[in-house]
Amino acid sequence: MRWYRWLALVPAIGMLGGVPFVNRVEPWVFGLPLLLAWVLVWVLLTSATMWLIYALDRRHERRAEQSGA
Repeated sequence: MRWYRWLALVPAIGMLGGVPFVNRVEPWVFGLPLLLAWVLVWVLLTSATMWLIYALDRRHERRAEQSGA
């Protein structure tokens, strides 16, 4: 298993691990309660993290093809 695939755990830890610290209604962030804003930010960060893992996988595959050819 490649090391960068462990990055997939970061969003899960961030989303679930931070809930006890942000579980309150105030302050409001962009008109949303803090907890809802927290979850929304982590949903977006999850997409960015998955894209990063995908890009690193593609780079690894290209390097393997070049060295094997």
